[in-house]
Amino acid sequence: MKRNDLLLAIAVMAIWGFNFSMIKMGVTNVHPLLATAARFALAVMPAIFFIARPNVQWRYLVSYGLVFGVGIWGMASWSITAGLSSGISSVLLSTNVIIGMIVGVWVFKEQASTRKITGAVLAMVALLVLVMSTTGNVTLAGVVLIMIAACSWTLMGVIVKASKTTQAFAFNVWGMLFAPIPLVLFATALHGEQILWSALDNWDWSTTVAVLFQAYPTTLFGYWVWNRTLIKYPLSTAAPLTLLVPVFALISGYFMYDEVLSVAQVVASGLFLVGIGLIVKPAKAKVEQPIIAERDALIKTAR
Repeated sequence: MKRNDLLLAIAVMAIWGFNFSMIKMGVTNVHPLLATAARFALAVMPAIFFIARPNVQWRYLVSYGLVFGVGIWGMASWSITAGLSSGISSVLLSTNVIIGMIVGVWVFKEQASTRKITGAVLAMVALLVLVMSTTGNVTLAGVVLIMIAACSWTLMGVIVKASKTTQAFAFNVWGMLFAPIPLVLFATALHGEQILWSALDNWDWSTTVAVLFQAYPTTLFGYWVWNRTLIKYPLSTAAPLTLLVPVFALISGYFMYDEVLSVAQVVASGLFLVGIGLIVKPAKAKVEQPIIAERDALIKTAR
């Protein structure tokens, strides 16, 4: 990967990591489902008028919006108000890599190498230690919500793959069009219409800053750079960079909210990232043995 592209990609990983702290800021006074709805409404409204609709069926855009908006970021935001620290939330969301591998093996009959299986086992053991070593920064409700988000991430990948789209950014923008309304309806179904008036009463500048950050640097700029990276470089080269997101999230959570992990959680988080790294690490190309190569050369010479 070229240096400028690498630096830009790392900058996006930092933005995505910092975004978890901004989510926490945005949901302090406003229900997370409504804050997430505002995020996607702002991300869609200016962009959709300048980007042509991708050449895919509407059902893929609708399902993408529901899964991406409600399933991933609605649940991830909610997990923070349910008791997870912003840093722990980012780490647990990375379990989508394990879930994706399981779905690939079980549903799509893909083969998993010994290295990938080892990584998955290591990550799951580390995850168990991380959750059990709570210092008040992990709750059952929060874990359930972030696991829904991680499963939704895998489902989102299936939807994108099924759509066979080649217009990743346009697909993302048009799909997000179907996120805000379901989020609002979900929130009102849970708490009634008064939650809307409560959000208006409690909305402040910190909420505005948080939502704007999530809409523009995180969503529009971040996914533009990421989709550009995926188009330009192999997935095996780009995917490991996402391991930086939890690192930046843990750092920003510490400086913004004094979120401190126990020693056991620090070790478990490190082992978890190592396990995920083993899963996403590209397989080495098979190199022909020198003896075989020499034999083939001798055969050609004899001919």
